Amino acid sequence: MRALTEHQLRETLVNASAEERQRLALPADFLFVDWDHLDFYAWRDPRTKGRGYVVAEVGGTATGIVLRASDSSSHARAAMCNLCHTMQPGDQVTMFTARKAGDAGERGDSVGTIVCADLSCHENVRLAAPLAPNEYRASVDRRIDGTRHRIEAFVERVWEP
Repeated sequence: MRALTEHQLRETLVNASAEERQRLALPADFLFVDWDHLDFYAWRDPRTKGRGYVVAEVGGTATGIVLRASDSSSHARAAMCNLCHTMQPGDQVTMFTARKAGDAGERGDSVGTIVCADLSCHENVRLAAPLAPNEYRASVDRRIDGTRHRIEAFVERVWEP
């Protein structure tokens, strides 16, 4: 991903009002982000419970969306994140919704999916079990590519007219 300044990051949010862009709180480590090693950038708002953000390069353009986490989660069952396809305990995944951009969002249309509660999909797909003698690294690379494609598709669903 190409590096973004704070101002550029705020401007990428296609489903946010000017007030929401202004209110956005960046993570404490924002200045230390290694953009060259990111497929997308996602974080939970440290000041606003239940809000998160995802920025991905869609068609070569950095495009971001505001997410809202569900108030409830299932602590009883494990579930799979729909973005990174990682199985997580029930309290580590949650339903996130994103208001659609433009007129559709103003009418109340939204898109939702089950995602890792801390939005750590980028790291989760890179956590691989040690390779067995007959395994090869390509399986991890496929997981990384798949996650990137699913993130981009989710952002596109929010952004589409």
